[in-house]
Amino acid sequence: MTKILAFAGSTRKGSFNQAIINVAAEGAREAGAEVTVIDLADFQMPLFNEDEEAEFGMPEKAQAFKELLMSHDGFLIASPEYNSSYPALLKNAIDWASRMSEGEKPLQAYRGKVAGIMAASAGGLGGMRVLVVLRMLLENLGTMVLPNQKAIAKVNTLMEEGVITDEKTIKQLKNLGKETAELAGKIAK
Repeated sequence: MTKILAFAGSTRKGSFNQAIINVAAEGAREAGAEVTVIDLADFQMPLFNEDEEAEFGMPEKAQAFKELLMSHDGFLIASPEYNSSYPALLKNAIDWASRMSEGEKPLQAYRGKVAGIMAASAGGLGGMRVLVVLRMLLENLGTMVLPNQKAIAKVNTLMEEGVITDEKTIKQLKNLGKETAELAGKIAK
């Protein structure tokens, strides 16, 4: 069974990006994938620093996050847009997981994997600019990013009590989850 790891680059309560990742994850499940949805708040790790890594090794939570990435065939990632880029929280987690441990291949957590990316914001662009740099980062790490991506503008008007309720948006996000699961399944064979 295809395994998809889904997470948002935000740990804020009521995160728009967590709301959209939940819908996309449901689409991947409906396509037959086993989906693990995580909250990066459960994987707090220090800012990446090679000197600290050399002295203390990989932090326990960073290692746990990396192992999750390695045990899944693909990812669904939703990112807020901070000044036209991704938040430090997301970049730091990605950086820690890129570190090679003994017996691993370089970038083992990312190479040969598939990602569906999305963003949401109350603004008019929906986080569209972050998707450009997130795509570039993931592809540089060896992850195939689906051409279909979603930037959900004015997301606060498409939800009630923290849940996406707009049918068109739900359909688009579920389709992204479905496409990610299907392509990850084909590549994993």
